[in-house]
Amino acid sequence: MVRRIEVSGTGGVRLAAWEFTDPPKAGAGSEGARGPGVLLLHGLLGRAAHWAETARWLSTRYRAVALDQRGHGRSDKPAEGPFDRSTYVDDAEAAVEQLGLAPVTLIGHAMGALTAWQLAARRPDLVRALVICDMRASALGAASQREWAEWFRSWPVPFATLADVRKWFGEDDPTLERPNPARGDFFAEVMAERSDGWRPAFSCRQMLKARETWVRDAHWEELALVECPTLVVRGLDGQLGRAEAQEMVRVLPRGQYAEVVDAGHLVHYDQPDGWRRAVEPFLASALPV
Repeated sequence: MVRRIEVSGTGGVRLAAWEFTDPPKAGAGSEGARGPGVLLLHGLLGRAAHWAETARWLSTRYRAVALDQRGHGRSDKPAEGPFDRSTYVDDAEAAVEQLGLAPVTLIGHAMGALTAWQLAARRPDLVRALVICDMRASALGAASQREWAEWFRSWPVPFATLADVRKWFGEDDPTLERPNPARGDFFAEVMAERSDGWRPAFSCRQMLKARETWVRDAHWEELALVECPTLVVRGLDGQLGRAEAQEMVRVLPRGQYAEVVDAGHLVHYDQPDGWRRAVEPFLASALPV
């Protein structure tokens, strides 16, 4: 069962959360009925639905909730934001508290992982454990932001069909080193049908605005403030290199390391079985049920 829950984020922005579990029986306590809380945070351009497979296996032991962050999925997309780092962290904090998930395990991919470790650093009382998936702690730099703007402009929108979406992002995108059908499926999930064809369900301008607030800065100091057990996961062909990932583990007070073979940046989507094998033992150790 999947049910949608509305959360009020910063400034009253409506956020959509998706709980992948049966509701508790009458009179049962939250954790006793559904297990420890887990909040899943997608990356930039993503949506809660990208966590569906992960959330389903999590829901057999934990209370698994995935959040559409502001500007994404079914959550509000305020024209002028804000889309700064503090606001994303505030939104995640509000979701944890309003949904009664604390002490929560945060599982984040890319930008969602940064939000997760910033929340863990700010509110250690709320966070029990943390999984960081393919997110760098180093600054990416201004050139990276220009490259993303150029990449957005290269998209041949509108797409006539979802098959065209899958083909372009999975095969024809010039930034691809080799075909990746899972990537095509990933992007098909973030498109919406308009009168002239299929276009992104998000605003590319807003996405660049959100990205601007973190690509120019490094985040090592906040990482060092994370007190809870933390697993750093990377795909062998992802954006987080092995040396940086291992340095992140060293900086973390209670860090652990895992990597998933044959996975790119979209680790949990590229290789769901390998992702599960990497994450499940860590959760079993950090969150005994």
